[in-house]
Amino acid sequence: MEYIFEKIFVPNKHSFITRELQLKKNSARVHSHKNFELNFIISGTGKRIVGNNISSFDKNDLVLMAPNLPHCWEIIGTEDDISPKCIVIHFYEDLITSNFFNNPELEKIVDLLREAELGIYFYGDIIDEVEVILNKLTKMDGLKSYIQLLSIFDLLINCNKKEYLSHITHGNFGFEKDFNQINKVYEYVFQNLQKGVRLEEAASMLNMSPGSFCRYFKKKTNMTFIEYVLNIRIGYASKVIAETDKQITEIGYECGYTSLANFNHYFKKIMRKTPSEYRKIFRT
Repeated sequence: MEYIFEKIFVPNKHSFITRELQLKKNSARVHSHKNFELNFIISGTGKRIVGNNISSFDKNDLVLMAPNLPHCWEIIGTEDDISPKCIVIHFYEDLITSNFFNNPELEKIVDLLREAELGIYFYGDIIDEVEVILNKLTKMDGLKSYIQLLSIFDLLINCNKKEYLSHITHGNFGFEKDFNQINKVYEYVFQNLQKGVRLEEAASMLNMSPGSFCRYFKKKTNMTFIEYVLNIRIGYASKVIAETDKQITEIGYECGYTSLANFNHYFKKIMRKTPSEYRKIFRT
């Protein structure tokens, strides 16, 4: 699947934009950007990628994400006669460091935004309330829209039903050149996850020696290249384990492991459960 860096333009004199978007099958791209994003699925079902987490989603899917976090909603199905849609809010790039958010009353919102570097999935009773406000926001502007946005944050910071999606964070990049360089590597990993990922090939894409590439990747992402690949593989494996009846050995092989022992070892290290234990969660 294609991986790109996307530039989101928030209009001047606005701190955020709210849009209702049509979603199309076979058009999803794994992407990242410098903006915070709140994404709500009005209709449609499919596969969601956030960081190294790969999960199914349905309507009313609500996720908050920090900048630089790779993500994608891939539409697979829809309800009869209902086109897949989402409402998405993008915040301007320096939101969290703005003077407004330095107010003591908003500390919990800042804490929530910092937690969103892993991607936060919200569920439960608040979803209906959030949907009502989001629909209003698509038709609002100015101070009234900001008040409604704060109402959404109030619901989110008091929501106990939430799940952190990714097991890895994605570093902050000082220059767009770094974004483009690292995005090439992300795309290579996603496209070659099953065929095989090689350090030498990844390094050559950036015209670097393997040693220089490893140092560069660690500096820009806060993880080693091997750690990143392991987390992406296990993220993919956890999705297949949860959603199919494939044999554990077959899944490990699909993710690039030739040894079942190695697959079990790394899966438990990252997911805190063996593949079999993890599958039982979705069979009870």
